[in-house]
Amino acid sequence: MPLSIPKEEFMEPGHTACHGCGATLSMRYVLKGMGPNTVVSVPAACWAVIPGAIPNRTLDVPMVYTPFAATGAAITGLREAFNILGKEDYNVVGFAGDGGTADIGLQSLSGAMERGHNVFYIMYDNEAYMNTGVQRSGSTPYGAETTTTPVGKDRNFKRQRKKVVADLMMAQGVPYVATATIAYPEDLIRKITNAKNVKGPKFIQILSPCPVGWYYPSEKSVEISRLAVQSGVFPLFECIHGQLKVTRQSKPIRLSEYLSAQGRFSHMEEEDVRNVQEYIDERMNFLLELEQKSGK
Repeated sequence: MPLSIPKEEFMEPGHTACHGCGATLSMRYVLKGMGPNTVVSVPAACWAVIPGAIPNRTLDVPMVYTPFAATGAAITGLREAFNILGKEDYNVVGFAGDGGTADIGLQSLSGAMERGHNVFYIMYDNEAYMNTGVQRSGSTPYGAETTTTPVGKDRNFKRQRKKVVADLMMAQGVPYVATATIAYPEDLIRKITNAKNVKGPKFIQILSPCPVGWYYPSEKSVEISRLAVQSGVFPLFECIHGQLKVTRQSKPIRLSEYLSAQGRFSHMEEEDVRNVQEYIDERMNFLLELEQKSGK
């Protein structure tokens, strides 16, 4: 039975995000799935400025600002405080970018997950430090040009593969791990709903395209997000207590359709594209093997 997207909104219009910002849609859909009894913790990131300056606000749920590295610690403290107050039904959500998750906040995140707190950690993945000028992060994919991996005559683009935090969380044994993206809101909201039924820590990595850092027209964010899934660049899956299921298979579209739609990959040559395709094939085989083992 198809999931109907909740009509109630917990994100107000008038935010200060860039046009076409994928992170705003990520927050909107996450809150639709979470509902009103929710508190959000945000570190230094795009979402630290998107709500606007006090007294303006964008969210109709409480928001707590934390230092860059402290999202995992913050949601730990919030969870314990709500439990003491007898508000176990409140959703405590960390909402951090890839810089504050894959890099600066990884230790705090891992600690919160290891301790087993009943919290949600949402990584909105725009694949670079977008708020401070499009610097490369651990989550930046191979081949991407950023301000700290400029191409130039030396072709100094990102040479390392993307660090997939969702995979790290599965390896750590987190009870609920999933990937999602703004192109498939029903899938995203369904995963939020499923995660709410799992006791313990939950981690969801949401691909959130950024027109400014990925160099594409702002009206193309949903399309770019969809191409990422269809090309296999960003597989969608759900892993509950170690049982993994790929929730949307890639379609037989050429990888070049995804890469050519973004200026950050415009310098890539055939060999570079082959390297990306090899990584895509390796990762999809890895996930399908895990899915097969889960079914036994």
